[in-house]
Parts: sequence; C-alpha cells; structure tokens
Amino acid sequence: MISLLVAAVIFASPLIIIIIRLYQKSTNAVCSSKKRLNGRTAIVTGGTAGMGLEIAKEFAHRGARVIIACPFKQEGSNALKTIIEEKGNKNISFKLLDLSSLKSVREFAGDILTTEERLDLLINNAGTGAPNDSQTKDGMNFIMQVNYYGHFLLTILLLPLLKKTGQPSEPSRIVNTSSILHWLGRIDVENMNKSGYYWIPSYQYCNSKICVIPFSRELTRRLEGAHVVVNNVDPGAVGTAIFAPFGLWGSLLTNLFYFAYKTPWEGVQTALHVALDEKAGEVSGYFFKNCKISRASPLAYWKKPTAKLWEESVRLVQLIDKELEISFK
Repeated sequence: MISLLVAAVIFASPLIIIIIRLYQKSTNAVCSSKKRLNGRTAIVTGGTAGMGLEIAKEFAHRGARVIIACPFKQEGSNALKTIIEEKGNKNISFKLLDLSSLKSVREFAGDILTTEERLDLLINNAGTGAPNDSQTKDGMNFIMQVNYYGHFLLTILLLPLLKKTGQPSEPSRIVNTSSILHWLGRIDVENMNKSGYYWIPSYQYCNSKICVIPFSRELTRRLEGAHVVVNNVDPGAVGTAIFAPFGLWGSLLTNLFYFAYKTPWEGVQTALHVALDEKAGEVSGYFFKNCKISRASPLAYWKKPTAKLWEESVRLVQLIDKELEISFK
C-alpha cells in the first residue's frame, strides 16, 4: 500500500508542477510602463546578479545612468561589461558596497553624495538567504544586517540627494524588496540580532523581509511633504542563486522556482512597475505584488513594534542626531 502511494506521488508530481507552471506563467504580471530614464540616475544594490542585474539592464536600456553595487569586485566587473555590451549604454558604474559593514555603507553613501548630482531611483534589492547565523563586526546578525539594517542606513544617508532630486511632478523613488516569506517573519526587536536564538538560522531571512515593510511606512510618515516616495515589493517565488548556499536542496529549489514560478526577469516586473509606473509614483508606504497594490502580513502594520524597530535600528546603525536632522529637515 505504501509503495503504491509513493509511486502515485512520484507519477503525479511532474504533472502537478506542469499545471502550476501553466497557471503561474499565464498570471505573472509584466510592467507596462514605457517611461524613458534619460538624464536620471539609479542605484541598484545587488545589481550585479539575479534580479538586481535584470533591473539594472532595464534601467540602462531606458537611458539611465545606473550605479550597480555589491561587495564582489569580479562579479561587479562582469556585470558592468554585460550591461554595456547588451544595452549599449556606457553610463554605467560599479561601486563596492558591503551591506554587512556599516563602514562600507557609509563610504559608499559618502561617495555618492560627493560625486553624483542627482539620485532618482534607489532600488534596495540586495539580499542573502545564506544559513549564516554569525555576528558581523558591527555586532548584528549577518542576515539581518545585509537584508535590513544595511539598507536602513544607506537609505537614510542618501535622503538628502533623493530629496534634492525629487520634484512635485516627478518624485524620487525608493523601492524596498520584501519577500513572500515575510509572512513567516516577526518584528522581534529583542531577539532578532542574537546568534543561535532561532532553531533555523535562515529564519532571520523571514524577519528581515518583514522589517522592510514597517520601515517603508515609517519613512513615508517622516518624509511627509518631501518629494520622495518609498514602497515595498514582493517579487514572488523566483529562481535565483540566493538558494545556492543550501547546496543540492538549494539547486533543486532554484530550478523548481525558475521553471514553475518566475525567472529573474519575471521576478523584477513588480519592482520595475513601482519604479516606473506613473500611478505607482503617486503613493508611498504601500506593498506591491504582481504589479498591483496588495496587503502584507498584519504584523507589518502594528504601530508599537514599528516605533520600537525604528528606534533600535537607529541605535544599531549608529546614526547620530545631526545625521537624522540633515536627512529629515
């Protein structure tokens, strides 16, 4: 009886996957905006591989000056060459950015503020799902710092340039990448930087992806009156190398998601919609999925954890009052 059941599952699995693929591929939304980006500047963190590279390619195709950022020199050089060759846009730059280092984030932001005249788009795309429960040199959980705290600091430091660039008719835009796995996360301020606290180390990935949502909402509140909008995107289940650290199982997941759900190109369509669509530029603090405004986990909208998360984030990334005053004046 058990052998028959196993055989039935093995036989049915490919059919189920094909059915999922047919449905998913027919319902995946595609950004319809034809907007050109000539004269605009965009930063894409993690813009050297996976979804980030696809976003950078699209911005380059539309005529933008694109700055791609990651902590790996060779990967950055390869991506730079690829974008220029494929899109014919030579106004592309690669800059080192290690989101697991506050020093690196500050150096990157300082460089941007002194060398760039404008910043129209900040795409906080970089992320890691590695089963790494270690502490960074800054005393934060590695996954949390790369996926959330690093982007928190980077965004606030770049606000003066974003605010300078934004106009009533064309606000600057910040796009924060969440994940479908944010539904499993918690805003656990007291414990989410501890090592060994969670039974599954990569659970911190879920926590990091829910944290970006209240961050965007609180940032929206503090930027009231400024011509900067900030929204979240859930790209869906996308087959990228983010699963590579999990070995064979990671490879299987990547191929399954790529085949049945979304390729990296399909996965970036919501981010492109939020960055380019005219109507999307009229709202701030929202959560988008499949190129439409959607609803995140109810936990992401609780006010008390949001306020506590903001205060703790400011403390951990070592922002001082003067920096906050400059960013939000």
